[in-house]
Amino acid sequence: MTVGERGRVLIVDDEQLIRQGIKHYLNWEQEGFEIVGEASNGSEALELIEMKQPHIVITDIVMPIMDGEELTRIVKDRYPHIEIIILSSFGEFDYVRSTFQSGVVDYILKPKLDSKGLLKALKAAAERIPSLQTMDKHVSVELSVGQMIQKMISGFEVTYDTEKISEIFPHHKFCLLGVVLKSGETELPKQIKEKIETEFGREEYSFHFEQNIVLVNGDDFSKFIEFALKLGESNSEYGFALSETFTDFSQLVVIYKESLAKLLKYRFYFSELPLLMKQNMPMQEPVCESFNLDWFTGELKRKNFEGAFQYLHEHVAALSKCYTLEVYEYKAFFGNIVFNITVLLGNMEYDVKELDHAKYSYFKAIEDAQNTKEVIAQLNKFINEAKQCIFSSENQIDNINLKRLLEFIKEHYAEPITLTEVAKHFHFNPSYLSSYFSTHKGEGFIEYLNRIRIEEASKLLVEGRANISEISGLVGYSDHSYFCKVFKKITGLSPSQYRRKQITR
Repeated sequence: MTVGERGRVLIVDDEQLIRQGIKHYLNWEQEGFEIVGEASNGSEALELIEMKQPHIVITDIVMPIMDGEELTRIVKDRYPHIEIIILSSFGEFDYVRSTFQSGVVDYILKPKLDSKGLLKALKAAAERIPSLQTMDKHVSVELSVGQMIQKMISGFEVTYDTEKISEIFPHHKFCLLGVVLKSGETELPKQIKEKIETEFGREEYSFHFEQNIVLVNGDDFSKFIEFALKLGESNSEYGFALSETFTDFSQLVVIYKESLAKLLKYRFYFSELPLLMKQNMPMQEPVCESFNLDWFTGELKRKNFEGAFQYLHEHVAALSKCYTLEVYEYKAFFGNIVFNITVLLGNMEYDVKELDHAKYSYFKAIEDAQNTKEVIAQLNKFINEAKQCIFSSENQIDNINLKRLLEFIKEHYAEPITLTEVAKHFHFNPSYLSSYFSTHKGEGFIEYLNRIRIEEASKLLVEGRANISEISGLVGYSDHSYFCKVFKKITGLSPSQYRRKQITR
């Protein structure tokens, strides 16, 4: 291949970590290749293929929206000159077989992906492209500024001409503006780039854009900080972070790793700030307390739901201030809580069918969340659903228990039953039964029992076959005078008055 010509490569994978890993496996320019773009699914890839015209596409098999199998078929139909390398897992050989039928050049197992295997597959692809026949020769070409910056922040040592850098960046100082992009985006949106470029003239600042990073060159950054703050306020769907200034281009690597990369990670915890800088971070790093899962599950088992959930909310509030905690660890805590609560409620015989089905959507929403507020919103939504599950199940259980309790009283009202005896029969604590009865019937146990007895006594008085003293014993009262007192309190009449009134009707 001629000096300066490289094999153009497009990377397609829905996992950003995989894409980043592939980019860092090789010294691409030295091997004669360049990465011209990356996409998170087949649909995005087709748009980039039209714009970038790659020689080679490296694509995952399993992806949302459009998978690698469909992408391969479409690419080979529309662009038969493009070679395709498939990434797959161990269990996806049926998909791989179908892509070979479409004409892919090679496949690589993700668990075995390394620089040697990747380079071998790339060279095999290059051998099938006429213009890239001499791919085995290393190419020595001058790196562009963008390639240089990308390699520097990726950890490669780069030599450069300081005079040329001074021509490109004529001012004395630098800083890095980083942006947390939306899901699926790989570089700054056009409108944000244009806003930055048109706000200032070259005599004030010069800029270089590299994916989600802007290298800013200037002498006085006060105006740019003010501008970046407003930019963050007007584009709240993105997360902006600004490094401290540095005076030597060679410091770019250290500033990126020690300042900007950390700030971009911390954006997850400080989403309310339009622009995150070192000076508006807390002075002291927070101390992250451990969550007492044993106590929490113990309280749930004892049905102290309010106490358990209150403890969880308090822990989440504290955890969300622990900005040094890795985001995946933060999200993992919430996923575990959702899982544990669902399993525990199921073990407690609550009806968790809907909750169990919904937990997967909560896992996905937590995984996709861009900041702590979105994660907490999902947890609150889950807890509300869990409470509804608890409430509905307990209502059903309460209705069954109450029905059995009332039936027992109606069957045994004529006997000298007491609250303690009934509680013992149903394996309740007497004080709990008293409270339970008052809550669900709106009256106390004794009041309800007396009402049932007096209702039955009223029927017997109307029938007229037994005298009042006998009726007193028939409905459960051993003390005749107490019976008369209760009867009058409930009906407003003595038993004899009640009988006479019914007879005269």
